[in-house]
Amino acid sequence: MKRPQAINNQRGSPTLLVRKLIQNSELREKIKHTSWGAFSKLPEASHFVIILARTKLDTIYNSDYLKDHLLNVSQFPEEHLEKFLERVDEFQRDDFKLLDGDRPLFDWACKQTYVALGNMMTTAALIGIDSCPIEGFNKDKMNQLLDEEGLLEDGHFGISVMVAFGYRAKDPRPKTRRPFDDVVKWV
Repeated sequence: MKRPQAINNQRGSPTLLVRKLIQNSELREKIKHTSWGAFSKLPEASHFVIILARTKLDTIYNSDYLKDHLLNVSQFPEEHLEKFLERVDEFQRDDFKLLDGDRPLFDWACKQTYVALGNMMTTAALIGIDSCPIEGFNKDKMNQLLDEEGLLEDGHFGISVMVAFGYRAKDPRPKTRRPFDDVVKWV
């Protein structure tokens, strides 16, 4: 039995994200005051990661980055590249309407970063480290700060999400959840 594969997994997914581990205390302070969601988490976090997604400059079907990645990293056969990129174009243009403006393709790339985010948080939990995802920020202001710090590589990246890691200072209150049958329906 073969496992299912996504279109971007067939020959090695292009790297849609970069993780920036922020240890610089001055930058952490700037982030704390730019992101209301990080304000209380950042001072206590032993490790703080900003996950960046590639922008349309690199993720559009005909980008130099995508072609280079497929040919030189994934070792995609050059004789099949044109046909494959036509399929990526169809996926982006027709299937998911990702080319209707600048935002949809970047939002799609951000969704891909949440796979890595979930894996990072789950792995941390398995070794006893707590984590907290952070979306509480103004995207434009955070991108401006990260650009000023030289972290967005001339518009090739934008912020997707942040995550704080560390050991809890006190036990959290018990979690409340909706009943299982309210959130999962067997069809």
